Amino acid sequence: MSLQLVKAGTADAVTLVGISKHAFESDVEVGASDLFGPPGYKSLPFYTKMARMNCLYKLIDDDGLTVGGAVLFIKDNEMNVGRIFVSPEHFRKGYGIFMMQQIETMFPEVQIFTLDTPVWNIRTNAFYQKLGYTEVRRDNDFVYYEKRALRAGV
Repeated sequence: MSLQLVKAGTADAVTLVGISKHAFESDVEVGASDLFGPPGYKSLPFYTKMARMNCLYKLIDDDGLTVGGAVLFIKDNEMNVGRIFVSPEHFRKGYGIFMMQQIETMFPEVQIFTLDTPVWNIRTNAFYQKLGYTEVRRDNDFVYYEKRALRAGV
């Protein structure tokens, strides 16, 4: 497996919208009450805006095909992983793990990674816990996670 996580441009937005829509709507198979996702998950204007803001990334496979994406927000030494998503035909192949590991190493200035995921989504909650994210709080809708970077000499 030779994957790459790279910055996406506005021209990638159409492809990423399709992947995002299929990925998030597949959550109905693991507990979602309806076909939905995070705000803007199927919106071309949203993904175009994220690309213009330099917050949009794409996951490319061995054949150069886009198979996933991420929306990442950096402020000072903190990163919020707004979302990651992988095309459903590539679920359970390690692509999500690869993407999160890349996110954690691509940005050496980041000391704290934060994210949230729906309470009902047992798949994503288990995924983030497996990657070392610690629950810092929860409300009726979301579980909020954090992970501190382990940097040599820090």
